[in-house]
Amino acid sequence: MNKKGHVLNAALLSLGLGYVLEPSGDVETFRTIIMIGVPVTLGALFPDVDTAFGRHRKTLHNLPVLVGFVAFPYVFGNLEYVWIGVLTHYVLDVAGSKRGIALFYPLWKKEFGLPVGVAVSSRHADVMTMVITVLELALVALIVFEIPQWGFEMGRQMAGL
Repeated sequence: MNKKGHVLNAALLSLGLGYVLEPSGDVETFRTIIMIGVPVTLGALFPDVDTAFGRHRKTLHNLPVLVGFVAFPYVFGNLEYVWIGVLTHYVLDVAGSKRGIALFYPLWKKEFGLPVGVAVSSRHADVMTMVITVLELALVALIVFEIPQWGFEMGRQMAGL
């Protein structure tokens, strides 16, 4: 995807996450959206810094970089949501574009993608971004709302209640 697609995904994802995490629709919801939106957008843009140095879709588009961003808040105590932006950047490049990314770079230079992607310059790129964003939000909602209920129900059944 292009920069516009990554920003669109980050903005829509931040809105959705804000409402999933704080569904009241009041000032707290909007605080949550901003609290999540800024770092998610920064994370969504970060991997494309490798267009200025290194090899694009390899140098900063891989699992070791993502692990670094997941670990960052535990080490430094801030930027908790940047990893979400980096992860969604990867998802857009893998699922939304034809080329894919080198997930295991520098150990393996092979680029991985899904056959459903479109060319970055395609007129369908924005639609693909929206579809992927909706799927990401559906997955988050499933994780937040359904999986805990499923675990609770399994626990009840195992206890014979």
